[in-house]
Amino acid sequence: MKLIRDNIDKIINSDLNIIKRHKSEQVPIFFTIDDRYIPFLAVTLQSLIAHASKNVKYLINILYTDISEENKEKIKKYEKSNVSIEFIDLSEYMQEIQEKLYIRDYYSKTTYFRLFIPDLFPQLDKAIYLDSDVVVLKDIALLYDVDLKDNLLGAIPDDSVQIIKSFQDYVEKVIGVSSYKKYFNAGVLSMNLKALREINFVDKFVYLLDSVKYKVAQDQDYLNRLCKGRVKLLDNTWNRMPIGGDTIPRENLKIIHYNLSYKPWHFEKILYKEYFWEYAKQTEFFDDIMAIKNSYKLEDKFFDMETEKSLKELTLKESECVGDDRVSETRKYIKKTVEKKTSIPKAKDRLEVLKKIEQLEEEGKFDVDPEDDPPTITLKPENVDYLKQKNTSKIKTKIANKVGEKFLDSILKNNKLIIREVNGIENLNGLNSGAIITCNHFNPFDVFAIEDIYRMSNFAGKKTLYKVIREGNYTNFPGLYGFLFRNSDTLPLSSNTETMKEFLKSIKVILNRGDFILIYPEQSLWWNYKKPKPLKSGAFKFAVENKVPVLPIFITMQDTEAIGKDGFPVQEYIINIGEPIYPIEGMSIHENVELMKNENFNIWKKCYEKFYRIPLEYTTKIKEEVMEDGE
Repeated sequence: MKLIRDNIDKIINSDLNIIKRHKSEQVPIFFTIDDRYIPFLAVTLQSLIAHASKNVKYLINILYTDISEENKEKIKKYEKSNVSIEFIDLSEYMQEIQEKLYIRDYYSKTTYFRLFIPDLFPQLDKAIYLDSDVVVLKDIALLYDVDLKDNLLGAIPDDSVQIIKSFQDYVEKVIGVSSYKKYFNAGVLSMNLKALREINFVDKFVYLLDSVKYKVAQDQDYLNRLCKGRVKLLDNTWNRMPIGGDTIPRENLKIIHYNLSYKPWHFEKILYKEYFWEYAKQTEFFDDIMAIKNSYKLEDKFFDMETEKSLKELTLKESECVGDDRVSETRKYIKKTVEKKTSIPKAKDRLEVLKKIEQLEEEGKFDVDPEDDPPTITLKPENVDYLKQKNTSKIKTKIANKVGEKFLDSILKNNKLIIREVNGIENLNGLNSGAIITCNHFNPFDVFAIEDIYRMSNFAGKKTLYKVIREGNYTNFPGLYGFLFRNSDTLPLSSNTETMKEFLKSIKVILNRGDFILIYPEQSLWWNYKKPKPLKSGAFKFAVENKVPVLPIFITMQDTEAIGKDGFPVQEYIINIGEPIYPIEGMSIHENVELMKNENFNIWKKCYEKFYRIPLEYTTKIKEEVMEDGE
């Protein structure tokens, strides 16, 4: 807390000469952005200035951590005799707190900057905050002139919350507002900075941030929580979103807010889009915005829709947690202070899985999954297009791969997948033919670890990485994961003989044209199991028959300090890529398969023993499939 307060004082003292003005002669307006949103900020400024009064001075403060000098110069062109624009760099200030700031999807940490305005600008008693995805249709000074009395904020009820039931339940149950009708959107705010300082708002936010993580609307949720009961609710013409229909007379609209996925630079059929384009055409960024629109492909739109669906699912999940893991902040704080750490009970289902794994190892049933697979529907030849020869298959695969890339970026960014180190990437880069890639299987996300190192390789965008999956995962897995299983360069196995014939033909084509195939030769997924398990022969037979190498990958893992929702430490991965194993000419198929399989296992075994510094031992007698060095 002291470090944060010291940084606030430092910025106040260093930037006071920049932002010092006669408050009675100006309307202070704040934006918080980075380089990505510069074109849209320009549209907002164009509309704001078009409706500004010549008798009022407008001081525009742009809080940022990452804006190029070129973009600053472009935005400074919007200055007029009564419009000043200043950039305030918050990089140093944010260093002390940025790791605590949760973000998701397309958000950046700049969205939190508005919460620090009261303390960063002690000479101001009042200010306007605007998101940069808005168009202003009336003089913003009219909003500034609204008398807030002793309220902390003047704000507008969130349009999306007013019509979506899951959002309504979330804001009442989780955020604690008395009625969803009082939950406001933080994209347009009149801020009573003096009153916010009087209640030590910033300190309260930092304390709450350390106690509870709001994942749905992030900083907006914190604002609603901290300011509830002291918000002057304003007419929704001041923050109208393209949702709920065209129900307000156009002449009454004051600010249009293209919130969430309702972006006219992404989608065609957006209510009020004409206002955005009217002002976009007047900026020097119009061509850039059109390029963004034209490059926004079908897969991006699909990802937007999936993100919005996931957001609704998140509100339901968060609402269901109330009373269980959302204990009071005071109780959490005391517990953390006394015990120095929060103890999260281990999830019952994970404990059962670990017990089942222990039992299976004792029984030597290494190829049996301890968790129930989705029901299996027999996959027939007419229901799968292995080589994506149909146009519909090509389109779905393109969309799925783009969605998969975004999903991978998301789980890496949010530490759901932590890759600490990659060893041996040169062994992957050195391949000059198609190859079978093998890997140990211990987590549903470990396939994304392989996808990530493939993206690091010299072959990204040049070759395709296919993944062999189970029949049930292809035919019966629901939701986004099911869509990815069916379309993201996957090769499903089948219990149907004719389908397997097509599978084998496709394997040959894929390897002969130089692409890669990921196979888990252990044939089972044991959650967080660190040992290599005995290997099946199929992957090695494919390699021998098609005269391509096997590239063995073994992933080791270790606990981080973070505790997952299941009560277990989050794992970080070290990916070890071994040297490729080639078939030997003159040997029979069977001899080569056994030789390559045993060499693959021994590479994994050595990697395991080197990293964990213990000999590989099982609680059951090792089957003949597993051979030690020298056998």
